[in-house]
Amino acid sequence: MRYDKGRKDQTRRHILEVAGKRFRESGIEAVGVAALMADAGLTHGGFYSHFESKEDLVREALTEALQGTKTLLAEALREGGLAAMVHVYLHPTHRDNPGHGCALAALTAELARRPDETRATLSNGLQEIAELIAERLPGDEPKVRLDTAMAIFGTLLGALQLARGVTDPVMSDGILESGAQAALVLASGCAHD
Repeated sequence: MRYDKGRKDQTRRHILEVAGKRFRESGIEAVGVAALMADAGLTHGGFYSHFESKEDLVREALTEALQGTKTLLAEALREGGLAAMVHVYLHPTHRDNPGHGCALAALTAELARRPDETRATLSNGLQEIAELIAERLPGDEPKVRLDTAMAIFGTLLGALQLARGVTDPVMSDGILESGAQAALVLASGCAHD
């Protein structure tokens, strides 16, 4: 049976959503194609009519997830500025739901061991997020603002990863708050560079 293009696109989008969530929750290597397709309610054999390989799926799911993070951060910046963005990223809800959160926080260590093409997807997404943050920083020097934005996002990313990794909920909350304070100090120092 042949399906129209709209249905195939819808199925592909569904696979990407399921894959993005599963990769962020369990890691890329822990998620096999057969299990992923079963989670999506599809047969294993249908995978290759949508993607050339698992790595192709990883790149596309990463691209989608990074776009979601960028959209979330852009909305927070628009509505409440840098402080709002920092607190949205380091919110307990984000910490407690990695399957729906930032793919970089969930997967950076694993992505560092992926092929160059996949790592380029990570690099491009990170660059776009840093540029988004840099647009909101004070100062006249674009390179200083971009460098500071990278430092801010690195601080947010590291704080979120540590907050997810510890077992003590009080310590985890403290890590989120300390990370937020550190990111905001970095942002305020940008104007003085």
